[in-house]
Amino acid sequence: MHRVDIRDAADPRLADYRDLTDVALRRVVEPAGGLYIAESSKVIARALRAGHRPRSVLTQSKWLDDLGPLLTEHPDVPVYVVDPEIAELLTGYSVHRGAMAAMHRPAMPPVQDVLRDARLVVVLEDIVDHTNVGAIFRACAGLGADAVLVSPRCADPLYRRSVRVSMGTVFQVPWTRLPDWDQTRSILHNEDFHIAALALREDAVTLDEFDPPPRVALLLGAEGDGLSPRALAAADTVVTIPMAGGVDSLNVAAASAVALWALSHPLSTGRSVGS
Repeated sequence: MHRVDIRDAADPRLADYRDLTDVALRRVVEPAGGLYIAESSKVIARALRAGHRPRSVLTQSKWLDDLGPLLTEHPDVPVYVVDPEIAELLTGYSVHRGAMAAMHRPAMPPVQDVLRDARLVVVLEDIVDHTNVGAIFRACAGLGADAVLVSPRCADPLYRRSVRVSMGTVFQVPWTRLPDWDQTRSILHNEDFHIAALALREDAVTLDEFDPPPRVALLLGAEGDGLSPRALAAADTVVTIPMAGGVDSLNVAAASAVALWALSHPLSTGRSVGS
């Protein structure tokens, strides 16, 4: 392990943690492609398993033993060791999750590569709340979605809050960014995906009535506004969650979990995706 003890919060080697917002990290020219921040040993481990490369690690002495096994394949990566007071000056709080790492952003794969072996994918249109994006990724990982596609204006899944809320599952579930809706619809249909939009509409089919074909793309929209008219026009079916108690809808992250469970597990009718 390349340990580097640092005693000054103004040290230029700590610039990735001190000076750069998430947006600025994305725009770092060197390295090409930018950076993102992974927080906690568990999240860093998932990023490394996904093949992401660390640029540096920030931690305290008490967490070094936990990091050793994670970095065996990256012995030249500097591990900046700071006192708790320095960590709090840098990040606004003590690095109590074990460590933070500045990671190189991977190149976005083509949409067709992400779809190749997938049967159930989630499409996020313009969901700008990073907490919701992270929670949806966690639901996708836990409930059987094979991939996530995000619209050009959707929040960044590698924003640190998204990564943190997802518990690192943004590294576990394949994902990439989409082109415009006309191209997206063509791509999904060319790959034999049935596009199911989750929305409140009079002609919507409830999930317990929906008979899913072998490949399904589930469209989710932003809180409040929901899916755009273009997204709804691209859908083959509009589906909805049966509700009770006078409640018409759920938070988008909660709705994603319910819908994924319904689409990836046998229902009361005994149907499941691909039946």
